[in-house]
Amino acid sequence: MSLTVRSVAVFCGSRMGDKPVYRQTAELAGKTLAEKNIRLIYGGGANGLMGVVADAVIKSGGAVTGVIPEFLKTRERMHDQVSELIVTDSMHARKQIMFAQADAFWILPGGFGTFDETMEILTWKQLGQHKKPILLVNVDGWGDAMVAMLDIAVSQGFASAEARALFQVVPDVSAALACSILSDQVNDLPMSAL
Repeated sequence: MSLTVRSVAVFCGSRMGDKPVYRQTAELAGKTLAEKNIRLIYGGGANGLMGVVADAVIKSGGAVTGVIPEFLKTRERMHDQVSELIVTDSMHARKQIMFAQADAFWILPGGFGTFDETMEILTWKQLGQHKKPILLVNVDGWGDAMVAMLDIAVSQGFASAEARALFQVVPDVSAALACSILSDQVNDLPMSAL
């Protein structure tokens, strides 16, 4: 099985969260991406888990593209050691660039911004705008409530069972990597087959 995933967008918190396992997972994600020669695409900040992932990639010799809106350069403390930094004029442009440059999406623990990015990329997939893998890394159950919300939307008739199958919930970074590789093998299938 060949690895053709060349870049992964990681959505995660600009804060650390309350559990040490969140930071440990972010570090492992960055190290894993660098070791597999997969470019990190992320929000460009140096704070929180976002900064931890980027630092781990850099420390392990990997490539990082940060994408940050002008107005967040100081608020999120823009990371100045990434391989490539793209400054946009809006959040919408940021998300479009991250989407365009990523071959897969990993959702790590985070807050409102992470939820927003997840819902948008999931909606785009539901609407047939891409076939890229979306993997929610459910570290210590942090994503249970988000998954429950999506399941309720299906059970109440607001989304189809097929739409619910457009993302996967995985327990850890190694499973996210394995699913990214496996999903890449079916990226050429019609959306109805996914």
